[in-house]
Amino acid sequence: MNNYKSSIALFLKRFFLIVIIYQLSRILFYCINREQFGDFTLETFTGGLLFDFAAIAYINTFFVIFHLIPGNFKYKTTYQRILKIAFYSINLIFIATNFIDIIYYRFTGRRSTFSMITAKGMEKEAVGLIPSFLKEFWYIAVIFFLVSIILWKLIPNLKKINLLETVTRKDYYKQTAYFILSLVIILIIGRGGLQKKPIKIVDAIKYGALSNSALVLNTPFCILKTIAKKEDIDKVNYFDEKELVSIYNPAITLQPTNPATKKNVVILILESFGDENVGRGQTPFLDSLITKSYYFKNGFANGKVSIDAVPSILSSIPSLMNNSFISSSYSLNKINGLPKILKKEGYNTSFFHGAFNGSQNFDQYAKVAGFEHYYGKDQYIGKEAFDGRWGIFDEEFLQFYATKLNSFKQPFFSSLFTISSHNPYIIPEQYKGKFPKGTTVIQESIAYTDFALRKFFATAKKQGWYKNTLFVISSDHTSSGGDQAIDKTNIGKFSIPILFFDPSNPELVGVNEKNFQQIDIMPSILDYLNIKTDMISFGKSYKSKDNFVVYYLQGTYHYIQDDYYLAFANNQAIGLYNWKKDVLLKTNLMQQDKAKTQQMERFLKAYIQTFNDRVINDKLAN
Repeated sequence: MNNYKSSIALFLKRFFLIVIIYQLSRILFYCINREQFGDFTLETFTGGLLFDFAAIAYINTFFVIFHLIPGNFKYKTTYQRILKIAFYSINLIFIATNFIDIIYYRFTGRRSTFSMITAKGMEKEAVGLIPSFLKEFWYIAVIFFLVSIILWKLIPNLKKINLLETVTRKDYYKQTAYFILSLVIILIIGRGGLQKKPIKIVDAIKYGALSNSALVLNTPFCILKTIAKKEDIDKVNYFDEKELVSIYNPAITLQPTNPATKKNVVILILESFGDENVGRGQTPFLDSLITKSYYFKNGFANGKVSIDAVPSILSSIPSLMNNSFISSSYSLNKINGLPKILKKEGYNTSFFHGAFNGSQNFDQYAKVAGFEHYYGKDQYIGKEAFDGRWGIFDEEFLQFYATKLNSFKQPFFSSLFTISSHNPYIIPEQYKGKFPKGTTVIQESIAYTDFALRKFFATAKKQGWYKNTLFVISSDHTSSGGDQAIDKTNIGKFSIPILFFDPSNPELVGVNEKNFQQIDIMPSILDYLNIKTDMISFGKSYKSKDNFVVYYLQGTYHYIQDDYYLAFANNQAIGLYNWKKDVLLKTNLMQQDKAKTQQMERFLKAYIQTFNDRVINDKLAN
């Protein structure tokens, strides 16, 4: 039995070595992204330890078997060498995901899941973007390389083996008992304890501040929890059908009294133009345009990544899943968004994105959404303007866009997604030093795209279709930067500029202070154009009296109603704040205002149930 006990000790030493490395990666994660989180408390540490143990247990369940299965064969040198290499390699791969998220978290605001790392549409970009990330964040690669060497050096080997030790039948019984007990223990650790249900990603919010959930989690846990889960939304039954419809109904009918105006519609989606980058000296043209537009001061994104913005803006479908709608199995659901509705009204429809064709599955979604034409990098015609990474510089692509719009029969509906203010934030060589650097790494490229936008409008003004066009401008999401405390809150992380500009309508000017989100854009455009139609929209028209916003991030729903903000997770409200007075969300009002909490929770539950039912049952179109 001494040999067997040595095997048990060997596994435990290796297991706890991995635990230590997970703690070191969390500390590094916190230090490099410190401005994104609250205080690193003891509660945060213990919660993180729980999730680390769970992930490591899941990953190493097979190694429990290989280390502790009864029999003398496992003490052979070759077996032990293969076992050590396998243990090292598999654990190092998962440790690597923690290190990748140290940087990637800045751009997504959440830990990576299996769907994120396997999403289609990023294959070509990765060839150019990975070297850029390594160049910019080389120190992470160096630290990981050192950790990989240290890990190999520190992994203990099996020692003190008595090759002459005999194993009796009684010893086999004992070994089998230890083996079964070890499997039971590792599975209990993997599920996070003996509670009724295994711990889930969303359970991280129980440990410390709401903003610290990503700090409590680890990336291997998030990947493992989503690797076998086909879908990441569940059918919920908070209300019966009659009560549900009485609380919230996304079926909207527009019955205008005036005839349709048949104006052209151009939607410009600006990469990473969050509020933290606007009105601070980097965007003089957009700042000026805002004063001539109908500007939604309290604008919000419905997601944290570009792939979430397209269905939100064009089809009024929010991102209420860990997996982006475009990359989910629901991406082929029937939808009745702007392209299909306006096509019925005689519009020519097109979508433009200067990146490689197939980028982020935008071309596939354009087909599903009903666009007649898609123009990517492959369709670009003009002077050489490839940024060397993943697409055509905004200046040239926006000029190409203006030329193509000139060739379309009116009325047309078209949308363009810019790319230059995306990591690695490359601007053309001739403009180096021309734009202000700003206070964050992205802001020079933001200024370049603003310049490209100015040139686009200068060209557009000369075209016959210009004055008969409604321009809608929205950011896709906020950026990873932001030098003010409010930028880091669950309000600031989603605050973006949204504006409507109609050069022929001097009355469509002013500041709207109602809560407005990307999914409100579709019904607002149709309402403005006096289009008679029925639609499924999870947003509302700018003319509506409703004043709500709903968005989601890794297990937590965020709901804004008037001046109040509610955080909701694990089927219950977890925080209520007056976000207008308490801009940093310091004072939880749940106990002080239970009536408001219950009222908001009731609406949000109905919203969630309606969204989940319609997505699962393919009822996103009338």
